[in-house]
Amino acid sequence: MAGKFEPKTPVDLAPPKDDPISTEFLSKCNGKPPLVPRDENSGGLCYVAIKGRVFDVSRNKMYAPGGSYHVFAGHDASRALGMTSTKAEDVVPDWSPLTDKEKSVLEDWFMFFSKRYNIVGMVEGATNQ
Repeated sequence: MAGKFEPKTPVDLAPPKDDPISTEFLSKCNGKPPLVPRDENSGGLCYVAIKGRVFDVSRNKMYAPGGSYHVFAGHDASRALGMTSTKAEDVVPDWSPLTDKEKSVLEDWFMFFSKRYNIVGMVEGATNQ
């Protein structure tokens, strides 16, 4: 039986990286070309951080400009994910104010992302791990 967070179709993930990624670079990885192009034939990189870990969500159009979850692109969206919010003001790394239930939701999102997207690094100086 597949686990709760297993994707419907198998995903071949690379080993997680712990390369440091600055918040400035992360902010440029918002799916909008040409800030951080993957190559001349594609859109820009699209990263979302959760609890200081940076996930490459570039292949999911929901995080690209115009997508339902673009508000998370280029940010550590920990608090918003725990709150199940897509409000820009909730997209911040500090998840310490979350309730226990919201922290559990955040952990579920982390597991969900971990099963689908490569971890490409860690936010430099992240204190929200």
